[in-house]
Amino acid sequence: MFDADFIRRALIAAPAILFSLTVHEYFHAWTALRFGDSTARDMGRLTLNPMAHLDLFGTLMMFMSGFRFGWAKPVPVNPFNLRNPRVADIWISAAGPLSNFGLAVISGLIFRLIVFLGIQLPDVFYHFLYYSVMINVSLGFFNLIPLFPLDGSHILRNLMPQKYSDTFDQLERFSPFILIFLIIVGGFWIVLGPIVTFSVSLIIGT
Repeated sequence: MFDADFIRRALIAAPAILFSLTVHEYFHAWTALRFGDSTARDMGRLTLNPMAHLDLFGTLMMFMSGFRFGWAKPVPVNPFNLRNPRVADIWISAAGPLSNFGLAVISGLIFRLIVFLGIQLPDVFYHFLYYSVMINVSLGFFNLIPLFPLDGSHILRNLMPQKYSDTFDQLERFSPFILIFLIIVGGFWIVLGPIVTFSVSLIIGT
């Protein structure tokens, strides 16, 4: 697995991974602040400095998974500071994946523009843009999975009627173990693989 080709790809993908994870967490913090909670800002998380956001295991998982999924340290949010907490939590949670989809589209548009204009650049630049699209699409869809502590679980919780809150609380107790199991056996990629591949092709135009 860790041959020369993997190392070459990892060196190209690493900046895209760092930037993608950082932007993801930054927009969580930025959106929380917009809804009245300054906790993330006060803890130094409203920044584009990757060192403030990176989670060692989550970053390693990005490399181990072949740049298909990973995560950073969750942004702290105090729900008691939020205006309209349920709506706020939906938008705060969605902000991370949406930022990744936005980065994927921007990278894809740059890729298409370069090709359209016939600009000749080193291959490493094209590879970087491709990995930026793939990594951000993968991060976006992975984090929308409705298993705690992923963003999708927060979105689903707040969209569900409150009468199901107790049931959802019980599920959240086991969600991290389900998440770890699916990561280990590669279950996510069986479902997300075709979606990510199609999305990347659509954005890049190949």
